[in-house]
Amino acid sequence: MRVYLVIVDESEEALVALRYAARRAAQTDGTVHLLALVPAQPFNAFAGVQATIEEEARSRAETLVTAAAGNLLSQGGKMPAISVRMGEDTKVVRDYLEEHPEVSALVLATAKDGGPGPLVSHFTGLGTRMPCPVFLIPGNLSEEQIDRLS
Repeated sequence: MRVYLVIVDESEEALVALRYAARRAAQTDGTVHLLALVPAQPFNAFAGVQATIEEEARSRAETLVTAAAGNLLSQGGKMPAISVRMGEDTKVVRDYLEEHPEVSALVLATAKDGGPGPLVSHFTGLGTRMPCPVFLIPGNLSEEQIDRLS
């Protein structure tokens, strides 16, 4: 069974990657893993404030990933595996891939315009070794074009 990993955030790129992964999973009888990243919060000298800031960031990420899972289910897909992790984004993704060797592909989308985002730049850079292929979906595709591509 093919497993497609999508990084979930509030960007349009995440929606493009999710749509592609969901459609591809349906075509291959695969599944989708959703990973929400919670950036490490700047240190705050007051522990109570620090804990509140971190909890709010985690809660926001959990809301995002839950909404993405609902979107996937509404499109007729299978329930995805959901994970929310805190830390530096590229390290968290690498750690997740190491822990989940069943992941067949990391699915990322490019921005509609402008330069690549940090994840695209990192995971497609020269010399980057990956345990799985990286599917790079153009961010300017329509839903119909994504459906045809997948």
